[in-house]
Amino acid sequence: MPHLSVRGIEAEDLRTISQPLVEELAAICACGEDQFTIGCFATISVFGGAFVSTYPFIEVAWFDRGQETRDKFAQAITKHVLSLGIPEVEIAFKAYLPECYYANGEHF
Repeated sequence: MPHLSVRGIEAEDLRTISQPLVEELAAICACGEDQFTIGCFATISVFGGAFVSTYPFIEVAWFDRGQETRDKFAQAITKHVLSLGIPEVEIAFKAYLPECYYANGEHF
C-alpha cells in the first residue's frame, strides 16, 4: 500500500510512467516498490447531455504519512503525469486507519 486509482489517463500512457513513478514514490515513502498498486479505470464522463473527456484524477489510498510526505508524493505524481503531455491533473488522498484495514481477516 499505497493504492493509486487513476481515471482520465490512458492505460498505455500510465504503463509508460509506472515504473519510474513507483520507484520515486517508494523512495519518498521509504517502503518497497512491491507495496504499491496502480489501478487504471476506464470512465465514461458526461456533461451537458454529451460524452466528454474524463478529467485526469488520481486518488491515493494509504496510511497517512504526514503533510511533508503527502506534498512530495503529490509533486512526484504530478511531474510524471505532466511528462505525458497532459496539461493538468488532480490528486486526492484518502487515509486509512490501521485498525480499520484488514489483510486476511487481521487488522493492522
